[in-house]
Amino acid sequence: MRILFLGDVMGKSGREAVTRRLPGIIDREKIDFTIVNGENASHGRGLTEAHFRDLRDAGANAVTLGDHAFDQREALTYIEREPALLRPINMAPESPGRGAMLFDAGGRQVLVVNAIGRVFMQPADDPFRAVEAAVAATPLGELADAIVVDFHTEATSEIGGMGVYLDGRVSLVVGTHTHIPTADARILKGGTGFLSDAGMCGDYDSIIGVDPEEPLTRFLTGIPSERFTPAGGEATLSGVIIETGTDGLCRSITPLREGGVLGTGPAA
Repeated sequence: MRILFLGDVMGKSGREAVTRRLPGIIDREKIDFTIVNGENASHGRGLTEAHFRDLRDAGANAVTLGDHAFDQREALTYIEREPALLRPINMAPESPGRGAMLFDAGGRQVLVVNAIGRVFMQPADDPFRAVEAAVAATPLGELADAIVVDFHTEATSEIGGMGVYLDGRVSLVVGTHTHIPTADARILKGGTGFLSDAGMCGDYDSIIGVDPEEPLTRFLTGIPSERFTPAGGEATLSGVIIETGTDGLCRSITPLREGGVLGTGPAA
């Protein structure tokens, strides 16, 4: 299978880039299954139902979240009726929605797991045990033809630990949250694809996707802004494409940077 993962969609700029470019990427790269992190798609914080629909209509088979999962309060209700929308699996058990889902992709089964880190993040349950339970219940090569884990975390050491922990048992472990695409895409010893952070789908002529004035004022004065505004320039789509073998493990992994100031791909 060929699987595409896109990092955090940041605000209107990121959404518009995804809706404009994603269908062409899927066709050009012959993608079988697409996962998009929609954590920051609505005004930089959370995901409204309308914007979730936009991502799905553009070609996202699954949409993952993170620490802003329920910043848009409507997500507390619509997530229950949308099996393609995942929140971190290690949130409190009382949280609505689900953190893992088995998807049908043309007769092949793809397990997507969303988890959130604990290092420098808000309190959460143990992500390693939560992900372990989901992977053990739907083992690769038996019930799942591919398994992708979106680990929404601040620390590269924590995402690195998850990669080593799951090596040989999942197709891809990919980090989200920092909005900075890392240069460490590789296949681990056991055959799992790994990338510390997929980066964001947003305007990189910014401070991690935010209009620079507000965070810069905070850095210079120590006075917090009430709310950051997503930058509105042309977005770069950032993510990763993997190809799996018959055993579900990764055979190739290629970072994607398209459009905007980082892009190397063709124009829209």
